[in-house]
Amino acid sequence: MYHQPVDDTVTKEPQLLTQAIAITEIESARERLAEVRRQVSTVYIGDPSVIDSMLVALLAQGHALLEGVPGVAKTTLVKAMAGALGCSMRRIQFTPDLLPADITGTYVLNPKDGNFSLRSGPIFTNVLLADEINRAPAKTQSALLEAMQERQVTIEGNRFELPNPFFVMATQNPIDLDGTYPLPEAQIDRFLVRIGVGYPTPEQELQMLKQHNVASPEPQTILNAPEVTSLQSVTARVHVEEDVCDYAVRLVGFTRHHAKVSLGASPRATLSLLRAAKASAVLHGRPYTTPDDIRAAAPSVLAHRLILAPEFDGDPDTASSIINEALSHVSYRRAVQPA
Repeated sequence: MYHQPVDDTVTKEPQLLTQAIAITEIESARERLAEVRRQVSTVYIGDPSVIDSMLVALLAQGHALLEGVPGVAKTTLVKAMAGALGCSMRRIQFTPDLLPADITGTYVLNPKDGNFSLRSGPIFTNVLLADEINRAPAKTQSALLEAMQERQVTIEGNRFELPNPFFVMATQNPIDLDGTYPLPEAQIDRFLVRIGVGYPTPEQELQMLKQHNVASPEPQTILNAPEVTSLQSVTARVHVEEDVCDYAVRLVGFTRHHAKVSLGASPRATLSLLRAAKASAVLHGRPYTTPDDIRAAAPSVLAHRLILAPEFDGDPDTASSIINEALSHVSYRRAVQPA
């Protein structure tokens, strides 16, 4: 399939979503998302907060990094989510010999007419599963950077827009690090959330055996790509008070002056935190954000963006403890309304 290059001479005016959200619009979004959650839960048996975090990333037009040991259904979870959303999905198994062109695609010679045509790579999809992303070298990992940030790729000097919506869900094993390449900080910063996928409880594992005993269940399709885009538009219009913005700024600022941190969360992290809070509000059926939305989103949005001091590097619990410390020390201050 050939994709028309983007014309660099055309400048798109930003569209500001400033109109108010109707209560019925928010309630309809909440109900639809609740049904998506139920359908994914028929396939993925585990912590329900994992599904909510993925929906937060989707609504906020971000990307998710799933971390967990093999066998905890990370790939199954992504496939179930794509199926319930009614979006196209492709999977890339990252390996040390994977090349950037294997992801983006490349021009190939057509022997019939002697012209070069684009053979598009798997990145041209709605949901991209980047399996074991840390198995590929940095050059190949960086092929995703432009796509994750700008929803476009550049091939042989031509820019191509990616389908809308575009959602990267990457997985990596935090235990087996032999033969892996740590994700560069610039790429980690592009993931809106990092989601830990752990073992199920004994009760959940028993339920998994019952549901997957004969044949694995398939989720029903609840949405389609245009409806997902519409839900993202609703999320972008969620109201945020200035004091909630101030709270987010001070939480992120706390990480930049902590003794155990070499480099704190970036301004992109502040934007991501606010977008995740707005998505959390939609999941709860509210057209406005609260400090609780900020607090709920902070661990998954901020912890993976911290670069720790050398003596604490490699300790997976240190970053989480710093975020918990920020939540306990930084208080929410309600702005004084003028008389």
